[in-house]
Amino acid sequence: MSASMAPSSSAPGLPAHWRRPLALLVLTLVALLLLYRETATAMVAIWLRSDTYAHGLLVPPIVLWLVWRQRHRLAGLVPEPSPMAVVLMLGAALLWLLGDLVAVNAATQLALTMLVVLAVPAVLGWQVALALLFPLGFMFFAVPIGDFMMPRLMEWTADFTVLALRVSGIPVYREGQQFVIPSGHWSVVEACSGIRYLIASVTVGALFAYLNYRSARRRALFVLVSILVPIVANWLRAYIIVMLGHYSGNTIATGVDHLIYGWMFFGIVIMLMFAIGARWSEPSPDMTLPLTATGGASGRFRPAVLLALALVVLAPHGVVWGLAHAQNQTPPQLALQGSLQDGWQMAERPSPDWKPAFQNPSAELFQGAVKGDQPVGLYIGYYRSQNAERKLVSSSNQLVTYSDKDWAEVGAGTASAPWPGGAVPVRQAELRASLVGSAGAVRLLAWQVYWVNGRLVTSDVLAKVHGALSRLLGRGDDSAVVVVYTPIGESAARAQQTLAAFVQANGQAIEASLQQTRQR
Repeated sequence: MSASMAPSSSAPGLPAHWRRPLALLVLTLVALLLLYRETATAMVAIWLRSDTYAHGLLVPPIVLWLVWRQRHRLAGLVPEPSPMAVVLMLGAALLWLLGDLVAVNAATQLALTMLVVLAVPAVLGWQVALALLFPLGFMFFAVPIGDFMMPRLMEWTADFTVLALRVSGIPVYREGQQFVIPSGHWSVVEACSGIRYLIASVTVGALFAYLNYRSARRRALFVLVSILVPIVANWLRAYIIVMLGHYSGNTIATGVDHLIYGWMFFGIVIMLMFAIGARWSEPSPDMTLPLTATGGASGRFRPAVLLALALVVLAPHGVVWGLAHAQNQTPPQLALQGSLQDGWQMAERPSPDWKPAFQNPSAELFQGAVKGDQPVGLYIGYYRSQNAERKLVSSSNQLVTYSDKDWAEVGAGTASAPWPGGAVPVRQAELRASLVGSAGAVRLLAWQVYWVNGRLVTSDVLAKVHGALSRLLGRGDDSAVVVVYTPIGESAARAQQTLAAFVQANGQAIEASLQQTRQR
């Protein structure tokens, strides 16, 4: 065979020293997606059903394109497995385990993305990962996280809109996220938060900055602009829509028009932002010039590192399997143990048309009580064998949902409940029925607290932490939400006294009922 016909590693195509590592990376990624397929399919389902996170469908193809355009630069690097990356993957696996134990989709999906990203340095090494720093970081835009910002964004939108209306000379009466002007009633709901605009802007803005700038300062500045512009633009959008409705007698900028005008305004603002940003674009680096390996990378195949990687990604599933078999699967039977104390008697619930919006509890107790002229309602939502569809702490579990047309939460804060074992901090909310400003609107004062692993906690985060610890210790995931409420009659202070009297007298019976249910 002549020399001209002999195979050569310099021939066009995949370099020889990349073939085995790249095959191992593909196998690792496929194994991750198969092992964590429930988490992966949950992410895809959110992309498909949510307008806010629909961009997630485009993130993986964009990442692959960003990697492909650097293929000539990567050819000069020498892939080598990294033990430190495997250690970091262990942390991501632990995060996935904790998220799965308490059914926090955001945690499991973030952890899966971390595992996918860290698989690159684990198999190919840190030099390759650093060369692909932005594409790997861009993967995190696929994680559907952001709903936690919605209440704050809604509050800011309402604050700005009301202030702008008053500056414009229009009188406004506001309660919570609802307000009244002479021409009608308006509410700031989820669609008004601007979360869709913000996430879309930051995602596209980060990609634009990476492709158009080389300076880290310019990139960071443009990303900051892509955060601020949609927030302010959403405030202006809300104000303009209210003004259009006001001056048109509510014939335009309502219903579907509301959304159409909003997206049109947002599209114009974002196009202007990119047009201005393009004026300071910098030349792109030459993607045909290969990078060179530094630090004496050897390209050695390290079976021990890959074996450790396999154990790391498998371990959480073994723990989940073992805990699932120890979980009490019996449907809980919830009932108040004994009779009410200190003169309280069973009675009809006050405001029977209202109920806390906690989704899919395993068991519920909802009843009323009265002492003299002091009525109280008690709601307990009990959760066992929690999963994505049935869990205690969730963004969809609220005293009143934003979409509720009959009730609204018009005030929120904290209070101290005199529980028999000592004072317990609780969430306090003021709820209002009917329309804003209605003189005869029914108002309720509600206290809410979580019962997790025998502890009373107020924080969503602490409820999740105690739930995860309870499962890890083999005690199951039984937990509950306890809500007591009473009508606000003459004053909120008297309503607080009524709730305090009921909790002090009957808190022990409530806890005993929860403990009894847990043991069944």
